[in-house]
Amino acid sequence: MGYHSSDSWHAYFQDFAYTNQGRTRMANINIADLPAKTFAELICSPIMDVYVGESRRHWCLHRDLLGYHTPFFQGQSYLDGKQKFGKIELLEDDPHAFELLVKWLYQGKIDDVSDLPMEKKWDYADACQKLYVLCDKIKMPQLKNIAIDQFRKGCHEAGLVPGPEEIKPIYDTTPPRSPIRKLVSQIAARQIMDPDSESDAGTYRMCFEGSADFAIDVIDAIRQGSGPKLFQDPTEETGCFYHEHGASQLCKVG
Repeated sequence: MGYHSSDSWHAYFQDFAYTNQGRTRMANINIADLPAKTFAELICSPIMDVYVGESRRHWCLHRDLLGYHTPFFQGQSYLDGKQKFGKIELLEDDPHAFELLVKWLYQGKIDDVSDLPMEKKWDYADACQKLYVLCDKIKMPQLKNIAIDQFRKGCHEAGLVPGPEEIKPIYDTTPPRSPIRKLVSQIAARQIMDPDSESDAGTYRMCFEGSADFAIDVIDAIRQGSGPKLFQDPTEETGCFYHEHGASQLCKVG
């Protein structure tokens, strides 16, 4: 394989991450299925220091292994064409989600929420939701799909759903028409329409105020979920439904 300078890595990472037909990435091959020799070469590369979250939790990860999975880390390790001395900062991301990412980077899998005890299912589901957002940011679609499935399964098995505090950051950090936006807006719509739920539209005020897209998605979800049933025409109603007086007060109109 030979020695690769930082300049050559900046351009292409290492050659084993590509086929001979142009510079086509092979990261669709799960890391667990790589030949032992290739995997060994990946983890013989220089170490990158990665700092995650407000607490700046620190990981030491192999540069070429990061590059094998996504070109995002290549761009993060350079600033204005100059190498940033092997340091990557993801200070807006969640350390617990990054833990799951590290497991995937080296093992090609994450835990199944079904194998966890009940008291840990919701925390794991929440971490998977944040992992989805992280994977969307760093362009790792396969792990992103796994994360959203684990999030859904964790919610179901824990008997819990995300509230406005979890939903608002999703809308703040994901693009329109993102699958996870569709998922959480449908969850919110179901909570609003469920007669046995303590949630109503006011529960999600911070989400409505923070994102017009959330409001549109929830209304669309309610419309799709309620079927062809049409509300009664409010202009045809008689009586004082829209007057300002007490319910027991005699209406003097009409």
